[in-house]
Amino acid sequence: MRTLAIGTAAVVLISVSACRTAQDNQRDLKSTQDREMTVGVVQREIKKGMAGASVVEALGSPNIVTKDEKERETWVYDKIATEASYSESQNGLFLILGGFNNQSGASSTTQRTLTVVIKFDPNGRVESFTYHQSKF
Repeated sequence: MRTLAIGTAAVVLISVSACRTAQDNQRDLKSTQDREMTVGVVQREIKKGMAGASVVEALGSPNIVTKDEKERETWVYDKIATEASYSESQNGLFLILGGFNNQSGASSTTQRTLTVVIKFDPNGRVESFTYHQSKF
């Protein structure tokens, strides 16, 4: 009798500990990039008057490079990140006389965008920069 009670408790404990939600799994996700570009990074690293090489060190290569009518460069960084997680749990307890099975799942998707526009003066120094961030 005692062995059956210990075995049942172990099965219930394993079933309960295996329950995870989509939010639990999403918190465990790690970015594949060593350094993620955020508004905070832009605000901290980019300063008026800095050289283009320093901008590349701070943010990496831009997605778009253009020149205006006065031959001044504009760099655009356009970043989009999508995180999706799915969690499925299945609980069950089966004894000799019967049992139950419970299966559920949940998913979550979040998308973030960050656009940074850096304008350079004729000497190749940062003249101005703007950014826009959204999350949905």
